[in-house]
Amino acid sequence: MKARAFVFARGGSKGIPRKNTQLLRGIPLIAHSIRTARACPSLGQVIVSTDDDEIADIARSFGAEAPFRRPAELASDTASEWLAWRHAIEWVREDRGDFDVFVSLPATSPFRSVEDVEACIEVLRSEPEADVVVTVKAAERSPYFNMVTIDDEGGARLVIPPRGEIIRRQDAPTVYDMTTVAYAVRPDFVMSHNSLFSGRVRIVEIPPERALDIDTPFDFAMAEFISSYHAEGEKAK
Repeated sequence: MKARAFVFARGGSKGIPRKNTQLLRGIPLIAHSIRTARACPSLGQVIVSTDDDEIADIARSFGAEAPFRRPAELASDTASEWLAWRHAIEWVREDRGDFDVFVSLPATSPFRSVEDVEACIEVLRSEPEADVVVTVKAAERSPYFNMVTIDDEGGARLVIPPRGEIIRRQDAPTVYDMTTVAYAVRPDFVMSHNSLFSGRVRIVEIPPERALDIDTPFDFAMAEFISSYHAEGEKAK
């Protein structure tokens, strides 16, 4: 199976201005995704979809390609990334030929491992009926136990009322948080459907220390702390 890696990185960002170019561990955030992708045995060249010249230059400096510019209508704050996926798949098919596995590695997850990415690809290899593989981590909260919504009268209610009495969180059904570590999808599925969960979805569970998704300044501060913690640990060895 031919798998291709993609990193989608817009120039604009509301939460953290120029987020994808911010330095983490001495290199731009997007470079972490590129380095991991290039280290994966199942992936070849990394393709970056961006609307931004600086991001394109950074991508090339770390060994990725930025062979096209994402159209402005696919790079706004309200644009659907699914449509950006379609745009990239169409471009690659026209320019490079068909492929079997589309792998998206968002720039916002810098702590993923090669093993995480390879595990997603392997699920599609081993399960022909699967359309999509998403990465998840164990949820800290449960809609059956300690997540609430507010009704019209201002009262708090569990998001999903359990059928029976649940005294401990461990008694509730197991739930997961989706992460942005990796998405592995069959290209034909992206082109013929409009959302991940309209198909047959499988999961790869990721430990929480590799699942941080950087979206806010607090997230970035956490990433810097984690990076410095690991750096200190390496020095101590």
